[in-house]
Amino acid sequence: MAETHKKILFKYYSTYLEEIVSETMWAEIIDLDKGHFKLDNIPFFGPLIATDDTFRAEYDENEKCFIHKETLESSGNSIVQVLILDKEFDAAIIREKLKAINCISEALNDTFLAAEIVKDVDYSIVKSLLNEYESNSIIEFTEPCLSEKHRADLLKN
Repeated sequence: MAETHKKILFKYYSTYLEEIVSETMWAEIIDLDKGHFKLDNIPFFGPLIATDDTFRAEYDENEKCFIHKETLESSGNSIVQVLILDKEFDAAIIREKLKAINCISEALNDTFLAAEIVKDVDYSIVKSLLNEYESNSIIEFTEPCLSEKHRADLLKN
């Protein structure tokens, strides 16, 4: 069976952790000779990349793996990070509400999750849901990778 995916190393500054972090994510191989891949993971800490974006990576002898170098093409998807502030709040509630509007998420732990907003979803709906929780001091959220399409959704409303 042919190999279809590779783990890619991403290194970047995390404003959440306030330090340089390394995160490995799965990517689909587009053209291995050129080092072209398509992201097949939801990033947790916020490099400027979203699921299904195409990017270039180079093999690094020191790290013994491919390292992300540059994003080539945006998919139109966005990534939002959610920090649960209210210790009594069950993160599964917000994950279910996101899922109901076609946004899948991955939890890092009980208080931190990252959500994928696919291109077809109207981001103003997602933002109003998150704003409602944020205004009640239940969560805090950031938009580390907001696509042009989703920025336009906000301007329409």
